[in-house]
This record gives sequence, C-alpha cells and structure tokens, in this order.
Amino acid sequence: MRPLLPAAAVATAVAALALLSGAAAAAPFAASPAPGASSFTISDPRIKESSGLAASKIHPGVYWTHNDSDDGPYVYAVDSATGRTVARVTMEGIGAPRDVEAISLGPDGQLYVGDIGDNLGGTWDHVWIYRFPEPAQLGDVTVKPVQFTVRYADGPRNAEALMVHPVTGRVYIASKSEDKGGLYEGPEQLSASGSNEFRRVADVPWVTDGAFSPDGGRLTLRGYFFARTFPWKDGKPQGEGVREDAPWQGQAESVTYTPDGKVLMFGSEGVNSRVVAVPVAAGAAASPSSAPGATPGPGSPPAAGGAPGGGNFTVGAMVLVGATAIVLAGRRLVGRGRRRDA
Repeated sequence: MRPLLPAAAVATAVAALALLSGAAAAAPFAASPAPGASSFTISDPRIKESSGLAASKIHPGVYWTHNDSDDGPYVYAVDSATGRTVARVTMEGIGAPRDVEAISLGPDGQLYVGDIGDNLGGTWDHVWIYRFPEPAQLGDVTVKPVQFTVRYADGPRNAEALMVHPVTGRVYIASKSEDKGGLYEGPEQLSASGSNEFRRVADVPWVTDGAFSPDGGRLTLRGYFFARTFPWKDGKPQGEGVREDAPWQGQAESVTYTPDGKVLMFGSEGVNSRVVAVPVAAGAAASPSSAPGATPGPGSPPAAGGAPGGGNFTVGAMVLVGATAIVLAGRRLVGRGRRRDA
C-alpha cells in the first residue's frame, strides 16, 4: 500500500489551497447521498489498495474494484449493502499485472481493467488493458480476458484513469503529471493484435480517476484535492466544468457514477477503505447533455491550447494542481516515493 501523505505536507497543501482560492468554505466535504445510494466500507482484508470503481449494471448495488498492485490478476465485486466481497474474478493468461489502476464498464457489458500505471515516471513503452464480460452470476470465477497493448502517440505516460464511453464504447485514458496531464483517446475499436495508439485530445489536471455519466453527456475527473464534471461533446470535455463535493480521502483513488447517474461514488486506498456517496452537483446535472458527436479522425490535432474546450484552466484548477505539487514535494523530501521493477 502506498504510504499516506506526511501530515505536514497535507496541512501545507490544504492551507495553500484555501488561501489561494480565497474560499475556505469550498473545501470538499461529502453531502448527504441521494435516496437509494449509500456510502459503504470495503470489509475484505484482501482489498488493501482499492484503486478503481465501476458500478455493476446487472447486479444492483454491486461495485467492481481491484487492488493497485502486488495482489495478482484479481477483480472483486463488493456489495454496497454489506461491504462484503460477493465475487472474485481471476484473470488467467495475462501474466502478472504490473500496476492496475482503473476499471470501467462498457456499453458492451464488458469490464475494462487498466494496467496503466507507471511509477517509474513513464518509462514503459507500453501498458495493457484487459477486457472480459461482466459475470452474470456472482461468485468466484476464472476468466480468460482479451488483452490489449496500449502505446501513446507522444511517448510513455504514467496514468491512473481509464474511462469507457457508455454510448460509443471508445476508451479514454487520463495521464497523471505534476505539470500537465493529458486525456488520451483510443482507436474506435481496440485490436488484440498489435498495438493500440492513444492520441492526446485535451489537457487535464492531476487526475487519479474519472468516469462518464451513464448517458455519456458528462465526464467527471477527480484528483487528490478536487473533482470536476465537464460537459462532453465532440469527443472532448468542454469548458471549465463544475466542482463536485468530493470527500477528503487520504489516498483519493477512484470515482464512478451510480447507474441512474444521480450520485458519484468516491473511493480510496487502505484497509477498510470508505466509499462515499455524493449527489452529483446541481450545475453538473443541469449541464447540456449533448450526443457524443463525431470524434476527430486519426491524426487530427487537439483543440487549440489543448485544454478542455480549447480554453485555459480556471484559477481554481491551477490552485489544485499547485496544492498537489506541494504534497508531492513533501513526499520526495521524506523519501517515500515508491519504485517498482519494470
């Protein structure tokens, strides 16, 4: 499990965030969940580094998750009513996953598991996505997923967010960078033979996970200190987005929508980690929900400036990036950066 952030670094980052934003009241705290969606605690001691969440479409109240690393090729189904694991899927034929960071459910009824992390600073020339049908029956089962090789058009990246669009089925990955992360679009159809090139289509802040709304009209991105929801149009997030009331979590790692699109579920790493239900911000829910639209063809350039909607980030977003940088500096000072062998 990743060490939690040093207390001094966290305090400094939060203080800087409040000072620079000029609105301490904007510090994120979870609101009461909407009826029918409740927060829960993951009780399975095997799940120590829950790093992704995906709401089941065929098993009401069940959420799929996985460990970050050092666990094996496993995906777990957790019942939100009890916090207990009701299924463990073993993926065979893929070798040992390196750094599994995200999971998403596609419109084809299949789970996409992103082995996309790279804590060596973006040095692996390829990463992987595993895909298998969501099990119709809950229970321990072994599956043989389709394995896809992923390469980025502009070189290796470290990433923690993978999102499958619920209408088009297109796969997106958000890279994780102190300076400027990127949203990468996969090919229209993933191929199990050869490599799948992902192209940068927008800039994003420091992102640890993301999720599309069930209708495909919105994209929510979360980081350590923020969550924002953007209208989705023409294959890109648009405008400045709307702030979501993400809870404070020591290792904020995951987010997904409930199947009705009314609630966001925020997860974190750690033993007995809490998944917090937060109603979607009113402004986000009211955002125009346009059809996905045609995405740019291969080789087409990103929008001017590269930022969502072709504009620059708001001051608030930049503050969040700065606060994250402070925390990262604290991590370096105490020598807690984790390294793995490739």
